[in-house]
Amino acid sequence: MANRVVIALGGNAILKPNQEATLEVQLENVKISAEQVAKIEELDYEIVLTHGNGPQVGNILRQNEEAKEVVPPFPLDVCNAESQGFIGYMLEQSLKNTLEERGLTSNVITLLTQTEVSAQDEAFDHPTKPIGIFYSESEAKQLEQEKNWVMMEDAGRGYRRVVPSPKPKSIHGVDAIVNLLNQNTIVIAGGGGGIPVTRCQNGLLKGIEAVIDKDRTGKKLAEQIDANVFMMLTDVSNVYINYGKENQEKLATISVEQAQKYMEQGHFADGSMGPKMEAAIAFAEQGKTAIICSLEEADQALLGKAGTRITG
Repeated sequence: MANRVVIALGGNAILKPNQEATLEVQLENVKISAEQVAKIEELDYEIVLTHGNGPQVGNILRQNEEAKEVVPPFPLDVCNAESQGFIGYMLEQSLKNTLEERGLTSNVITLLTQTEVSAQDEAFDHPTKPIGIFYSESEAKQLEQEKNWVMMEDAGRGYRRVVPSPKPKSIHGVDAIVNLLNQNTIVIAGGGGGIPVTRCQNGLLKGIEAVIDKDRTGKKLAEQIDANVFMMLTDVSNVYINYGKENQEKLATISVEQAQKYMEQGHFADGSMGPKMEAAIAFAEQGKTAIICSLEEADQALLGKAGTRITG
């Protein structure tokens, strides 16, 4: 079997901070991402690509709110599906064009992906993930009463809705993904962490309002398809300890034990590198390799020449 990698694209690969969220801007960013993925394809890897959707699903939610008097708003799971669809379309088209220009024969397909979570996950008792637009205090109180939303003040900028962020139990469609990989196809799946679904008492699936961390979903997907490598692409070239201090130190190749020690020492913030390192450690514990690196150095990181590698 060829080497198999799951690549989790960070949000900056689609929309960078302070950029206007037009189709043209996002498509241009995605084309740059496609060039990097094509370089990995040239290294003869079977590739599953997943991605973030934070800004995009936030904008969809805002569209819902702005137009709610004209068009009935959709729940969060449906908004996630919407964002998966249009981001997947941009990625698939850009990748197909890039592969064609490079004379590569791989196909590309986007799968609308459901991620199953437990309705008993403790995250549903403690919503923590802010989404959507900002509201005034009076608007927030009204939404709490009218829609039973949980609202929270966000860094002095106003109030936002917060939703649960449960852990993924399983990714649906894995058999199809593996079959497509075996047919020389790059698969885009699990975008935005996947569409959150849970099982009813009768065993049937239903959507649930939540946001699943994309790196946790990427790790679960890498496990289920038996990938050799799980790679998280971000806006920094390496993971650091003592980040931003005079004794800042870049991490190159480290063991699971070293990574765990740094986690316990509190080097990685919950809102940034913490979830990535958590996912990397959990994957590498299985005797495999997790990589955190910049988009621009992804191919070199796979060759062991860049990025941070956590090995089991």
